[in-house]
This record gives sequence, C-alpha cells and structure tokens, in this order.
Amino acid sequence: ILDDWGPEPLTADQRRDLLEIVDDRYDKGSLLITSQVPVSQWHDVIADPTLGDAILDRIIHNAHRLELKGDSLRRQAGEKKKP
Repeated sequence: ILDDWGPEPLTADQRRDLLEIVDDRYDKGSLLITSQVPVSQWHDVIADPTLGDAILDRIIHNAHRLELKGDSLRRQAGEKKKP
C-alpha cells in the first residue's frame, strides 16, 4: 500500500525504490495506491521521463482505478461538529 502518494517530486533514490517495488509486485500481487494527485500529473511527480514510463506502465497496465469526487469526509465531519 502506497498511501497519500505524490505530494512532492521523487528523488532519484525514491524513483529507483518505487520502480523496484512496482516491478516486484507486477503480475505477482496487489498494489494499492492512494493519492490526491491526479494520475495525469504522476509523470511530473516521478520527475524522470524514462523511469516514469517504466513505473506507470507497470501500474496502469492491469489497474482498476477508482476516482472519488466530492467534498472531503473530514471537512464534512468538521462542519457537523460546529455549533
């Protein structure tokens, strides 16, 4: 599980680590990624076109993508607590 992925660009070490993780999981097991960054901007987060293509090809190939829309549940809960 990669939770809250992509709030800032990856370093060179992080890119290599991510490629290794994604490659290890490819066709062998599940990989769950949560992110507030739209998929269309993931190349920018990876910050290397070659590694970005390799990583995203493995992620997207057999992906089931759920895109949530609407207000934050935390924001809604906070508004309900207001007097």
